[in-house]
Amino acid sequence: MAIVGKKFPNLSVNAMNDLGDTFKINVLEEAQKNNKKVLLFWYPKDFTFVCPTELHAFQAALGEFEKKNTMVIGASCDTAEVHFAWLSTAKDNGGIEGVTYPILADSNRNLASTLGILDITNEQYNEETGVVTVEGDNVTYRATYLIDEEGTVFHEGINHMPLGRNVNEYLRLIDAYTHVQEKGEVCPANWEEGKNAMTADRSGVASYLSAHAN
Repeated sequence: MAIVGKKFPNLSVNAMNDLGDTFKINVLEEAQKNNKKVLLFWYPKDFTFVCPTELHAFQAALGEFEKKNTMVIGASCDTAEVHFAWLSTAKDNGGIEGVTYPILADSNRNLASTLGILDITNEQYNEETGVVTVEGDNVTYRATYLIDEEGTVFHEGINHMPLGRNVNEYLRLIDAYTHVQEKGEVCPANWEEGKNAMTADRSGVASYLSAHAN
């Protein structure tokens, strides 16, 4: 169920940071109380393969996100303790030592279930035993949410497990949404910061297309 254009769910979730502190984060409140955009990215599991490359990539770009008034928050369904073990594991040993943004530990899957991003299929109920079984690992796909200063989701995307994300695309989307907020213009295909945008009317698209005919 898409939530673009809607407020992000108002739920508090356990989180861990690089200091070993467990605390609660409510993503909606973080955006609103800090007057910042939030990039929330989910990944399947700690101590796996594509996942650490993504966490380090978001860390490497953290300064760029901060310049754009954007907080970065990671998330998975692992426990806070497992997060800290991974945060304490060296990069050259497959760990995420050096990552400084908080990571949600949605081990009860309350938020992931609300978002509908869990890898579960073929749910079956056994009437005799009362047991419900599913296929899949019951972990999250690579879902990404961009949330504005009012807590409204302006982008969501979901990658399958093997497909790592392009961090630069989220920086571009934040630039584009900020341009819309500040200038009232809309951003055409392949728009990047510094390029022309356009007014959202017939003359705007006509003039943009004629200027970019080639």
